[in-house]
Amino acid sequence: MSNQDKQIVVIDLFKTYFLDGVEVPAIHGISLGISTGEFTAIMGASGSGKSTLMNILGCLDRPTGGVYMLEGVDVRDLSRDEMARIRNEKIGFVFQGFNLLPRTSALENVELPLYYKDDIPAKKRKKLAKEALSTVGLEEREKHHPGQLSGGEQQRVSIARALVNKPSIILADEPTGNLDSKTGREIMEIFHNLNRELKKTIILVTHDQDIARFAKRKIKLKDGVIVEDSSLNGVNP
Repeated sequence: MSNQDKQIVVIDLFKTYFLDGVEVPAIHGISLGISTGEFTAIMGASGSGKSTLMNILGCLDRPTGGVYMLEGVDVRDLSRDEMARIRNEKIGFVFQGFNLLPRTSALENVELPLYYKDDIPAKKRKKLAKEALSTVGLEEREKHHPGQLSGGEQQRVSIARALVNKPSIILADEPTGNLDSKTGREIMEIFHNLNRELKKTIILVTHDQDIARFAKRKIKLKDGVIVEDSSLNGVNP
């Protein structure tokens, strides 16, 4: 498959930060393509560049140099508002820390991304949020606040929130990092099913080899460059 057929295309990507006037290179000339429906794990030690790459892929940051094409759109040419619109329409984010509002119910937390769409009435927002919670098996907990939910349930809420806009891509940054191994596996089974049944493209940042086994492809970074890019058989939970 050529790069023109890829959902994500990165060519000779660089990112350099400037701290107190000193250049701090984070990624160096990374090139890769990710097809629609791929389940990819990005791995590496702290400081390897994996979170920097994830932020660029998620349109949370811009590269210093190189090309990033998302579904045929050159992200470098987009304004800040256009990047925000792409994030809201095409990408769902799941973070290690859940990032839920503590005084808001599970249902209301899931509804939040829909408030950025003026054309969705309140009744439709609630319906879509209920559907997303049902997808992750939490339809019975919609009225509970985060403090009334276990860590695994809170992460399920955050996954539902990532799904509510029906994005084509899910970016998950260490989504099992705050969970025990059993709960982490349950969360990964959800991602596995989203990839297999809903054909979501999933890009997962993790340092955990056992978690990476759920992905069909593993990309390993070291010092800002790709040192391994292999297709795996993955696991069938």
